[in-house]
Amino acid sequence: MTESTADLFQFPCEFPLKVMGLRTDHFAHSMLTVVLQHVPDFQPETLEMRASKGGKYLSVTCTFIATSRAQLDGLYQALSHHPEVVMVL
Repeated sequence: MTESTADLFQFPCEFPLKVMGLRTDHFAHSMLTVVLQHVPDFQPETLEMRASKGGKYLSVTCTFIATSRAQLDGLYQALSHHPEVVMVL
């Protein structure tokens, strides 16, 4: 996240995070595990999943209350470096 991007947020704020990867049996669970490490109060039942049109990819959207830029940076970094992740938005 860049300096100018961080200036757009006033914390705490509701933040939707979308993670995309290959559609496997464990992708959503793996992403949930990473999110919970950075957002312990995330409610797993609010996680949204959507398969790509061809069914090869899965997007997982987690909407949570972000408390700081450091929290978002840590979460983005962890997800971006995860071997199953293709893209984080």
